[in-house]
Amino acid sequence: MSHTQQTVFAVIKRNILGVMIDLDPGEITPERSLAELGANSIDRVEILVNSMADLEVTIPRTELQGIANLQGLVDRLLLHLRQ
Repeated sequence: MSHTQQTVFAVIKRNILGVMIDLDPGEITPERSLAELGANSIDRVEILVNSMADLEVTIPRTELQGIANLQGLVDRLLLHLRQ
């Protein structure tokens, strides 16, 4: 399956909603960060681990540091999916 920004974002969004069940789906935009959405550190790890599992990709934790928003996460996941 060829992954696009849209499909990767959809996976992340699904995992955010799976962890943060009370969150309004409309609040999840590429410009927002997980912290801005109210995700604590445990939520963020669960969302990242589940998203990587769904996409069948592994990214070293050091490469995930400093990602500012969901678009940055999409871009990083796509980079590894295309390798």
